Amino acid sequence: MAKPVTPLLATDVIIHLEGESRRSIVLIERKNPPVGWAIPGGFVDIGETVEHAAVREAKEETSLDVTLQDLLGLYSEPTRDPRCHVVSAIYVGTGRGKPAAADDASRVDVFSIDRLPQPMAFDHAQVVKDYIDYLARS
Repeated sequence: MAKPVTPLLATDVIIHLEGESRRSIVLIERKNPPVGWAIPGGFVDIGETVEHAAVREAKEETSLDVTLQDLLGLYSEPTRDPRCHVVSAIYVGTGRGKPAAADDASRVDVFSIDRLPQPMAFDHAQVVKDYIDYLARS
């Protein structure tokens, strides 16, 4: 059987710091194109679960130890990433430690979901809107 051609798989984590409001989240400023502020995350490696990749990528970019709490959703719009078709599993999680930029992040900071920095990369402004709806249901 021929190997199917499929989108790449990524994962991101909307992180609120332990003991802080869930309305304040950790964002990274990307070092590499596409530039802008983003929810920490990245690609899932072969042989790795999506959940493990989410925790690993969050640690690599923010230096935080993250515990996943919930799956916010799957984002699969073919144009959501200008590089290629990428499907992302986006989680909600709690981070412990002091945020520090590393790996693909040039900066890391905590922002109110009501006042996001600009520009936001990918479809992450829409993802945060969906997170606001999630909080209203919780």
